[in-house]
Amino acid sequence: MNQFNNEQRLDYDAVVIGAGFSGMYAMRKLRDDLGLRVLGYDRAGDVGGTWYWNRYPGALSDTEGFCYCYSFDRELYKDWNWKTKYIPQPHILAYLEHVAERYDLRRSFQFNTGITAAHFNEATNAWEIQTDKGEKVTARYVVTALGLLAQTNIPKFKGRETFKGEIHHTGNWPKDLDLSGKRVGVIGTGSTGCQFITASAPVVKHLTVFQRSPQYSVPTANGPQSESYHAEKKEKFDEVWDTVRDSNVAFGFKESTIPAMSVSEEERRAIFQKAWDKGGGFYFMFGTFCDIAVDPAANEAAASFIRGKIKEIVKDPETAKKLTPTDLYAK
Repeated sequence: MNQFNNEQRLDYDAVVIGAGFSGMYAMRKLRDDLGLRVLGYDRAGDVGGTWYWNRYPGALSDTEGFCYCYSFDRELYKDWNWKTKYIPQPHILAYLEHVAERYDLRRSFQFNTGITAAHFNEATNAWEIQTDKGEKVTARYVVTALGLLAQTNIPKFKGRETFKGEIHHTGNWPKDLDLSGKRVGVIGTGSTGCQFITASAPVVKHLTVFQRSPQYSVPTANGPQSESYHAEKKEKFDEVWDTVRDSNVAFGFKESTIPAMSVSEEERRAIFQKAWDKGGGFYFMFGTFCDIAVDPAANEAAASFIRGKIKEIVKDPETAKKLTPTDLYAK
Protein backbone atom coordinates (compact mmCIF):
# COMPACT_ATOMS: atom_id res chain seq x y z
CA MET A 1 0.00 0.00 0.00
CA ASN A 2 1.40 3.38 -1.01
CA GLN A 3 2.05 5.82 1.79
CA PHE A 4 1.03 9.44 1.48
CA ASN A 5 3.98 11.54 0.31
CA ASN A 6 4.38 14.24 2.96
CA GLU A 7 6.79 16.12 0.71
CA GLN A 8 4.02 16.72 -1.83
CA ARG A 9 1.85 19.65 -0.84
CA LEU A 10 -1.68 18.93 -1.97
CA ASP A 11 -4.00 21.82 -2.79
CA TYR A 12 -6.62 20.59 -0.30
CA ASP A 13 -7.12 17.86 2.25
CA ALA A 14 -10.59 17.20 0.84
CA VAL A 15 -12.85 18.22 -2.03
CA VAL A 16 -16.64 18.12 -1.59
CA ILE A 17 -18.83 17.84 -4.68
CA GLY A 18 -22.32 19.25 -4.12
CA ALA A 19 -23.79 21.95 -1.88
CA GLY A 20 -27.08 20.41 -0.84
CA PHE A 21 -27.97 18.92 2.54
CA SER A 22 -25.13 16.36 2.45
CA GLY A 23 -22.47 18.57 0.90
CA MET A 24 -23.08 21.41 3.33
CA TYR A 25 -22.89 19.07 6.30
CA ALA A 26 -19.74 17.44 4.95
CA MET A 27 -18.16 20.87 4.56
CA ARG A 28 -18.98 21.90 8.12
CA LYS A 29 -17.80 18.58 9.54
CA LEU A 30 -14.53 18.37 7.63
CA ARG A 31 -13.63 22.05 7.83
CA ASP A 32 -14.88 23.11 11.26
CA ASP A 33 -14.83 19.92 13.34
CA LEU A 34 -11.78 18.21 11.82
CA GLY A 35 -9.86 21.33 10.81
CA LEU A 36 -9.12 20.19 7.26
CA ARG A 37 -8.47 22.38 4.23
CA VAL A 38 -11.58 21.83 2.14
CA LEU A 39 -12.96 23.17 -1.13
CA GLY A 40 -16.48 22.47 -2.33
CA TYR A 41 -17.90 22.66 -5.85
CA ASP A 42 -21.42 22.99 -7.20
CA ARG A 43 -22.62 23.81 -10.69
CA ALA A 44 -25.52 25.77 -9.15
CA GLY A 45 -25.20 29.44 -8.36
CA ASP A 46 -25.64 28.94 -4.61
CA VAL A 47 -26.32 26.37 -1.93
CA GLY A 48 -29.42 24.19 -1.96
CA GLY A 49 -28.68 21.13 -4.06
CA THR A 50 -31.94 19.55 -5.19
CA TRP A 51 -33.87 22.45 -3.69
CA TYR A 52 -31.90 24.99 -5.73
CA TRP A 53 -33.01 23.34 -8.98
CA ASN A 54 -36.44 21.87 -8.14
CA ARG A 55 -38.41 25.12 -8.09
CA TYR A 56 -41.43 23.79 -9.95
CA PRO A 57 -44.93 24.69 -8.66
CA GLY A 58 -45.93 22.37 -5.85
CA ALA A 59 -42.45 21.08 -4.97
CA LEU A 60 -42.74 19.70 -1.44
CA SER A 61 -40.72 17.62 1.01
CA ASP A 62 -41.69 13.97 1.41
CA THR A 63 -40.76 14.08 5.11
CA GLU A 64 -42.29 16.09 7.95
CA GLY A 65 -40.45 19.29 8.77
CA PHE A 66 -39.47 18.38 12.32
CA CYS A 67 -36.99 15.84 10.93
CA TYR A 68 -36.34 17.25 7.46
CA CYS A 69 -33.46 19.27 8.82
CA TYR A 70 -30.06 18.96 10.45
CA SER A 71 -29.63 17.26 13.82
CA PHE A 72 -26.01 18.20 14.54
CA ASP A 73 -26.79 21.45 16.40
CA ARG A 74 -29.48 21.67 19.08
CA GLU A 75 -29.41 25.46 18.93
CA LEU A 76 -30.02 25.49 15.18
CA TYR A 77 -32.99 23.16 15.72
CA LYS A 78 -34.27 25.43 18.47
CA ASP A 79 -33.98 28.62 16.40
CA TRP A 80 -35.86 27.50 13.27
CA ASN A 81 -39.58 26.87 12.79
CA TRP A 82 -41.23 25.23 9.81
CA LYS A 83 -44.55 26.81 8.89
CA THR A 84 -46.24 23.63 7.66
CA LYS A 85 -46.21 19.87 8.25
CA TYR A 86 -44.54 19.21 4.90
CA ILE A 87 -42.30 21.92 3.52
CA PRO A 88 -42.57 23.76 0.21
CA GLN A 89 -39.40 24.26 -1.81
CA PRO A 90 -38.96 28.01 -1.07
CA HIS A 91 -38.95 27.33 2.67
CA ILE A 92 -36.44 24.48 2.39
CA LEU A 93 -34.14 26.63 0.29
CA ALA A 94 -34.47 29.47 2.81
CA TYR A 95 -33.47 27.08 5.58
CA LEU A 96 -30.38 25.89 3.70
CA GLU A 97 -29.41 29.48 2.93
CA HIS A 98 -29.78 30.26 6.63
CA VAL A 99 -27.51 27.33 7.53
CA ALA A 100 -24.92 28.45 4.99
CA GLU A 101 -24.95 31.93 6.50
CA ARG A 102 -24.92 30.72 10.10
CA TYR A 103 -21.82 28.54 9.63
CA ASP A 104 -20.15 30.70 6.95
CA LEU A 105 -20.13 27.82 4.48
CA ARG A 106 -20.27 29.75 1.20
CA ARG A 107 -16.67 30.94 1.46
CA SER A 108 -15.50 27.34 1.09
CA PHE A 109 -17.57 26.56 -2.02
CA GLN A 110 -16.93 27.46 -5.62
CA PHE A 111 -20.30 27.80 -7.37
CA ASN A 112 -21.22 27.76 -11.06
CA THR A 113 -18.56 25.08 -11.44
CA GLY A 114 -18.98 21.46 -12.49
CA ILE A 115 -16.57 18.56 -12.06
CA THR A 116 -15.56 16.90 -15.34
CA ALA A 117 -13.07 14.35 -14.01
CA ALA A 118 -11.74 12.90 -10.77
CA HIS A 119 -8.85 10.44 -10.98
CA PHE A 120 -7.02 8.75 -8.15
CA ASN A 121 -3.25 8.79 -8.69
CA GLU A 122 -1.86 5.72 -6.97
CA ALA A 123 1.69 6.98 -7.29
CA THR A 124 0.97 10.06 -5.17
CA ASN A 125 -1.96 8.57 -3.20
CA ALA A 126 -4.04 11.62 -4.09
CA TRP A 127 -7.06 12.67 -6.11
CA GLU A 128 -6.70 14.85 -9.18
CA ILE A 129 -9.88 16.80 -9.88
CA GLN A 130 -10.68 18.79 -13.01
CA THR A 131 -13.48 21.34 -13.41
CA ASP A 132 -15.40 22.59 -16.41
CA LYS A 133 -13.50 25.87 -16.01
CA GLY A 134 -10.26 24.09 -16.89
CA GLU A 135 -8.98 24.20 -13.31
CA LYS A 136 -7.12 21.30 -11.73
CA VAL A 137 -6.72 20.66 -8.00
CA THR A 138 -5.36 17.83 -5.88
CA ALA A 139 -6.80 16.46 -2.67
CA ARG A 140 -6.34 13.47 -0.40
CA TYR A 141 -10.07 12.82 -0.11
CA VAL A 142 -13.08 13.36 -2.38
CA VAL A 143 -16.59 13.44 -0.92
CA THR A 144 -19.36 13.07 -3.49
CA ALA A 145 -22.62 14.62 -2.25
CA LEU A 146 -24.50 14.52 -5.54
CA GLY A 147 -27.70 12.97 -4.22
CA LEU A 148 -29.81 10.27 -5.83
CA LEU A 149 -31.88 12.43 -8.18
CA ALA A 150 -29.37 14.86 -9.65
CA GLN A 151 -29.69 13.96 -13.32
CA THR A 152 -32.55 15.35 -15.41
CA ASN A 153 -33.97 13.30 -18.28
CA ILE A 154 -36.16 14.53 -21.13
CA PRO A 155 -37.08 11.54 -23.31
CA LYS A 156 -36.64 11.93 -27.06
CA PHE A 157 -40.35 11.64 -27.81
CA LYS A 158 -41.61 12.16 -31.33
CA GLY A 159 -42.11 15.82 -32.26
CA ARG A 160 -39.87 17.20 -29.55
CA GLU A 161 -37.48 18.81 -32.06
CA THR A 162 -40.29 20.60 -33.94
CA PHE A 163 -42.33 21.72 -30.92
CA LYS A 164 -42.75 25.52 -31.08
CA GLY A 165 -43.39 26.10 -27.38
CA GLU A 166 -41.17 25.97 -24.32
CA ILE A 167 -39.98 22.67 -22.81
CA HIS A 168 -38.93 22.62 -19.15
CA HIS A 169 -37.93 19.88 -16.72
CA THR A 170 -39.11 20.01 -13.11
CA GLY A 171 -35.58 19.11 -11.99
CA ASN A 172 -34.14 22.22 -13.66
CA TRP A 173 -36.92 24.77 -13.30
CA PRO A 174 -36.31 28.41 -14.31
CA LYS A 175 -36.45 30.77 -11.35
CA ASP A 176 -38.91 33.27 -12.79
CA LEU A 177 -41.12 31.09 -14.99
CA ASP A 178 -44.78 32.16 -14.63
CA LEU A 179 -47.43 29.75 -15.94
CA SER A 180 -50.38 32.03 -15.32
CA GLY A 181 -52.77 32.00 -18.26
CA LYS A 182 -50.62 29.55 -20.26
CA ARG A 183 -51.60 26.35 -22.06
CA VAL A 184 -49.56 23.67 -20.32
CA GLY A 185 -48.97 19.98 -20.92
CA VAL A 186 -47.36 17.86 -18.22
CA ILE A 187 -45.88 14.42 -18.85
CA GLY A 188 -46.01 12.02 -15.94
CA THR A 189 -48.17 11.45 -12.87
CA GLY A 190 -45.64 10.28 -10.31
CA SER A 191 -44.98 12.21 -7.10
CA THR A 192 -43.57 15.25 -8.91
CA GLY A 193 -46.31 15.13 -11.53
CA CYS A 194 -49.04 15.06 -8.88
CA GLN A 195 -47.47 18.00 -7.05
CA PHE A 196 -47.13 20.03 -10.23
CA ILE A 197 -50.64 19.21 -11.48
CA THR A 198 -52.42 20.21 -8.27
CA ALA A 199 -50.40 23.41 -7.88
CA SER A 200 -50.55 24.62 -11.48
CA ALA A 201 -54.12 23.67 -12.42
CA PRO A 202 -55.69 26.68 -10.61
CA VAL A 203 -53.46 29.24 -12.40
CA VAL A 204 -52.93 27.98 -15.95
CA LYS A 205 -55.37 28.64 -18.80
CA HIS A 206 -55.54 24.98 -19.77
CA LEU A 207 -53.78 21.91 -18.43
CA THR A 208 -53.36 18.62 -20.29
CA VAL A 209 -51.93 15.63 -18.45
CA PHE A 210 -50.11 12.94 -20.43
CA GLN A 211 -50.08 9.69 -18.51
CA ARG A 212 -48.51 6.37 -19.45
CA SER A 213 -49.86 4.51 -16.42
CA PRO A 214 -51.85 5.71 -13.40
CA GLN A 215 -50.17 6.00 -10.00
CA TYR A 216 -51.29 5.59 -6.41
CA SER A 217 -51.48 8.84 -4.49
CA VAL A 218 -52.03 9.37 -0.76
CA PRO A 219 -52.98 12.79 0.67
CA THR A 220 -50.37 14.70 2.65
CA ALA A 221 -52.89 16.32 5.02
CA ASN A 222 -50.51 19.26 4.94
CA GLY A 223 -51.23 22.32 7.03
CA PRO A 224 -49.79 24.92 9.41
CA GLN A 225 -47.97 23.92 12.58
CA SER A 226 -48.67 25.61 15.90
CA GLU A 227 -46.15 27.17 18.26
CA SER A 228 -46.97 24.51 20.83
CA TYR A 229 -46.17 21.80 18.27
CA HIS A 230 -42.76 23.30 17.60
CA ALA A 231 -42.11 23.76 21.31
CA GLU A 232 -42.87 20.08 21.97
CA LYS A 233 -40.51 18.86 19.23
CA LYS A 234 -37.72 21.11 20.46
CA GLU A 235 -38.23 19.94 24.02
CA LYS A 236 -37.99 16.33 22.81
CA PHE A 237 -34.93 16.92 20.62
CA ASP A 238 -33.11 13.77 21.73
CA GLU A 239 -36.24 11.63 21.52
CA VAL A 240 -37.01 12.90 18.01
CA TRP A 241 -33.61 11.98 16.64
CA ASP A 242 -33.44 8.69 18.52
CA THR A 243 -36.67 7.71 16.77
CA VAL A 244 -35.24 8.71 13.39
CA ARG A 245 -31.98 6.83 13.88
CA ASP A 246 -33.61 3.71 15.34
CA SER A 247 -36.02 3.36 12.41
CA ASN A 248 -35.54 1.63 9.07
CA VAL A 249 -36.78 4.43 6.83
CA ALA A 250 -35.84 7.49 8.97
CA PHE A 251 -39.05 9.45 8.38
CA GLY A 252 -39.64 10.39 12.01
CA PHE A 253 -42.23 7.76 12.96
CA LYS A 254 -42.06 4.24 14.34
CA GLU A 255 -42.70 1.66 11.65
CA SER A 256 -45.46 -0.85 12.21
CA THR A 257 -44.54 -4.36 13.33
CA ILE A 258 -47.99 -5.81 12.50
CA PRO A 259 -48.48 -8.01 9.40
CA ALA A 260 -51.49 -6.87 7.39
CA MET A 261 -53.06 -10.32 7.18
CA SER A 262 -52.80 -10.88 10.95
CA VAL A 263 -55.83 -8.65 11.59
CA SER A 264 -59.41 -8.75 10.34
CA GLU A 265 -60.44 -6.93 7.16
CA GLU A 266 -62.45 -4.48 9.25
CA GLU A 267 -59.46 -3.64 11.46
CA ARG A 268 -57.20 -3.43 8.42
CA ARG A 269 -59.45 -0.90 6.73
CA ALA A 270 -59.68 1.11 9.96
CA ILE A 271 -55.88 1.30 10.16
CA PHE A 272 -55.65 2.34 6.51
CA GLN A 273 -58.33 4.99 7.04
CA LYS A 274 -56.51 6.41 10.05
CA ALA A 275 -53.30 6.63 8.00
CA TRP A 276 -55.19 8.20 5.08
CA ASP A 277 -56.55 10.90 7.40
CA LYS A 278 -53.14 11.45 8.99
CA GLY A 279 -51.56 11.88 5.56
CA GLY A 280 -48.21 10.96 4.06
CA GLY A 281 -47.40 8.29 1.51
CA PHE A 282 -44.47 6.89 3.45
CA TYR A 283 -46.51 6.67 6.64
CA PHE A 284 -49.23 4.83 4.70
CA MET A 285 -46.57 2.44 3.41
CA PHE A 286 -44.60 1.80 6.60
CA GLY A 287 -46.70 3.10 9.52
CA THR A 288 -49.74 0.90 8.90
CA PHE A 289 -48.34 -2.61 8.48
CA CYS A 290 -44.85 -4.08 8.34
CA ASP A 291 -45.17 -6.13 5.16
CA ILE A 292 -46.80 -3.98 2.46
CA ALA A 293 -43.50 -3.86 0.58
CA VAL A 294 -42.81 -7.60 0.81
CA ASP A 295 -46.11 -9.52 0.97
CA PRO A 296 -48.35 -9.50 -2.15
CA ALA A 297 -51.54 -9.94 -0.12
CA ALA A 298 -50.67 -7.03 2.16
CA ASN A 299 -49.77 -4.88 -0.83
CA GLU A 300 -53.05 -5.73 -2.55
CA ALA A 301 -54.96 -4.75 0.60
CA ALA A 302 -53.32 -1.30 0.53
CA ALA A 303 -53.82 -0.97 -3.23
CA SER A 304 -57.47 -1.98 -2.98
CA PHE A 305 -58.09 0.61 -0.28
CA ILE A 306 -56.64 3.41 -2.42
CA ARG A 307 -58.55 2.25 -5.50
CA GLY A 308 -61.71 2.51 -3.42
CA LYS A 309 -60.79 6.09 -2.53
CA ILE A 310 -60.33 6.97 -6.21
CA LYS A 311 -63.80 5.59 -6.94
CA GLU A 312 -65.26 7.68 -4.10
CA ILE A 313 -63.48 10.91 -5.05
CA VAL A 314 -63.65 10.88 -8.87
CA LYS A 315 -67.31 11.06 -9.87
CA ASP A 316 -66.96 10.40 -13.60
CA PRO A 317 -66.57 6.60 -14.03
CA GLU A 318 -64.49 6.86 -17.21
CA THR A 319 -62.05 9.33 -15.63
CA ALA A 320 -61.86 7.22 -12.48
CA LYS A 321 -61.01 4.19 -14.61
CA LYS A 322 -58.15 6.08 -16.28
CA LEU A 323 -56.79 7.12 -12.89
CA THR A 324 -57.02 3.71 -11.24
CA PRO A 325 -53.73 1.75 -11.06
CA THR A 326 -53.57 -2.01 -11.43
CA ASP A 327 -49.90 -2.49 -10.51
CA LEU A 328 -48.39 -3.01 -7.07
CA TYR A 329 -48.77 -0.13 -4.63
CA ALA A 330 -45.52 1.85 -4.65
CA LYS A 331 -44.25 -0.26 -7.54
